[in-house]
Amino acid sequence: MDSATATAERKREIREQAHAARKAQERKDEISRDIVARFMALPEYDAAETVMFYIDVRAEVRTRHDLENALQSGKRIVVPYCVDGELELFHLESMEELETGMYKILEPKAALRELDAKRVDVKQLDLIMVPGVAFDRHGGRTGHGKGYYDKLLQHARLDTPLIALAFECQLFDEIPVDQHDIYMDKVVTEAAVYQGRGRA
Repeated sequence: MDSATATAERKREIREQAHAARKAQERKDEISRDIVARFMALPEYDAAETVMFYIDVRAEVRTRHDLENALQSGKRIVVPYCVDGELELFHLESMEELETGMYKILEPKAALRELDAKRVDVKQLDLIMVPGVAFDRHGGRTGHGKGYYDKLLQHARLDTPLIALAFECQLFDEIPVDQHDIYMDKVVTEAAVYQGRGRA
């Protein structure tokens, strides 16, 4: 087995374990609110004017309950949505602008996405909240394997912090990384804020 195949296999195993652990996580709502509160208390959040929040799907750390607070914070809040395998960015001003789309995912209403005022370029983001399936304490990350976030994050400004949210049960000793994988600046869980390697 060559190293690329071994890495892919190890990632697959980690994803399976992380999915199972995340699904079994109890008190998701309560713990998620603690994690998001920790994120919003960070100096990086305080300093940022334009912040990207992901909207949770399935068993991810839940962010939707705190989006309302973020919208009232005076910051420009941006959420991603997927089009043909690419993430587009939407300036969210009200929870009323969201609807349940495919796969029961909460996303910006289709009619609003076409408005120029709602489109946001990734270079405008001062802080990016990143979801993922599994992480390590150095900021290593693996997603679902489709590379949506890797593609987006490659175009972010180098001075824009990448901060992941995760349940402690999603952490592993080491995530095997490929050349295109991007390290997080911080990983926030219910137990701690871990300092990642970031984009060296």
